[in-house]
Amino acid sequence: MSAPHGNAASPFRQPRAVWAVAFACVISFMGIGLVDPILPALAKNLHATPSQVSLLFSSYLIVTAVAMLFVGWFSSRFGAKRTLVIGLAVIVVFAALAGTSGSINGIVGFRAGWGLGNALFIATSLAVIVASASGGFGGAIILYETALGLGIAVGPLLGGELGGISWRGPFFGVAVLMAIALIATAVFVPDLPKPKHVTSPLAPLKALRHRGLLTMGIMALLYNWGFFTMLGYAPYPMELDAHRLGLVFTGWGLLVAAFSVFFAPRLQARYGTAPVLYVNLVGLSIVMAVIAAGVATPTVVIVAVIVSGAFIGINNTLTTQAVMLVSPVERPVASSAYGFLRFIGGGLAPYAAGKLADATDLSVPFYLGAATFLLAIPVLASGHRLLREAEQHTDEGEPVIPTLTPVGKPASGNTPRIIVAVAAHTEAPAIVDAAARLARDTHSPLEVVHVQLTAVVEELVADTETPDQARAAVTAHLDRLGAQGVPATGQILTTVGDHSAAGRVLARHAADTGARAIAVGRSPHGPLTQFAEGSFTTALTHAATCTVVLVEPDNAPRQLTSATLPTLRDGAA
Repeated sequence: MSAPHGNAASPFRQPRAVWAVAFACVISFMGIGLVDPILPALAKNLHATPSQVSLLFSSYLIVTAVAMLFVGWFSSRFGAKRTLVIGLAVIVVFAALAGTSGSINGIVGFRAGWGLGNALFIATSLAVIVASASGGFGGAIILYETALGLGIAVGPLLGGELGGISWRGPFFGVAVLMAIALIATAVFVPDLPKPKHVTSPLAPLKALRHRGLLTMGIMALLYNWGFFTMLGYAPYPMELDAHRLGLVFTGWGLLVAAFSVFFAPRLQARYGTAPVLYVNLVGLSIVMAVIAAGVATPTVVIVAVIVSGAFIGINNTLTTQAVMLVSPVERPVASSAYGFLRFIGGGLAPYAAGKLADATDLSVPFYLGAATFLLAIPVLASGHRLLREAEQHTDEGEPVIPTLTPVGKPASGNTPRIIVAVAAHTEAPAIVDAAARLARDTHSPLEVVHVQLTAVVEELVADTETPDQARAAVTAHLDRLGAQGVPATGQILTTVGDHSAAGRVLARHAADTGARAIAVGRSPHGPLTQFAEGSFTTALTHAATCTVVLVEPDNAPRQLTSATLPTLRDGAA
């Protein structure tokens, strides 16, 4: 594929369409954490109990959950841009109405409408950014993840600042910012082609008949029960004003973003999905039990909530990975089914916690949250075999672990081959041609391996390209090489989320076929992208039993080793 690039293309050099949607993503991801700093103020000013105020979460999340079942059908029928624009418009209207409301019931109702708009938006935003971005798929994903991180971290901060002026401030602030995003999206985002097939609105519910998907979905429901119990009720025992609550949840959000984007993929690559989730759920249970036991001590609650951000960030990413691993249905359908169960758990938890707190005391909902985290462990364990088998091989549905699919005529003869790995970016033809020169010099046949990537961000998935586009890219390389008189075959290496795993699979393929060498080019992605996704080239170099070389159009091939990789990452090469 590609080695680290000394002059990597910035993921932030993007068309205006991408920036419009990315800005909207930041505001959208603010939506949940935004209201946390004003929960006590709402209860005081509107003469509501904490259990009544908790319905702000419940109405928002339950409507989002139900809408997740239908947004795939809506988007495939009416197009991604129209879905985005409608979702943004709905958010603008209902956020503004929430700000004008004079009762807690009114705000709860308007938050439900906000949840509908949010579901329409999040279902299509990642796909639009990927389709519109320049500089390759990796840049689009790192930009989306940056927007996610900013939204999660800045939402509570903005909510605290505006909430310090008035509890209405956060609602009006979102309405104004989303209105700007709506105008920018309508003006700058082009119409995108509709899918060839319209998704059935019943497909997500039918998908839950599959044991693996249902098991992981129930596990996510239990996890989100504990998560949103904390999010909905932790502000009360902290005894802070809106400004200081905003700072606390900003610290929490920074850890959520960092561990979701940067650390979760690397922990998964090293230890596996299930083991990391087991440990993580135990950690979350301990943190919730600490909050429950120390509910009368604000400092204990504050520290525990901030620390929980690390566990929540890991869990958000790896739970989605687990769903994709075991699901035998199309990824967008699996994502919708998982989102439905996930948000149902998040929506029911604050309401139930409020009733428990009213009937007993404030520690009981947190103890129940700790118990749901623990209960998620045996649920996950009941699907452990399915998850382990999925990580080893895939018998049905879409492949999730890296898999190789031949393209063109199979290789003939026993001459050791040169393998060149490329992805879908503008430098791919030059890398293949440079590898072809190496193949001619060594009198070796050439095998072109096109790496087709799928990203997993939160509950969303996005493909770099369709299978037909990947096959067309390989065919174009083979036709060009045939015209040059270079004997060549092709493969498509499909991978989801973890680039390191793809590197290790290619290393095994090279060993199994007795390859002479593996050639890669320089990556168009920067070090931040490579750290977040896991480095294909690093894993390949460490795992390969044959020579791995860096090929460039104007330079001689250069062997890659564990010693030379750091110099490439530092841009010294």
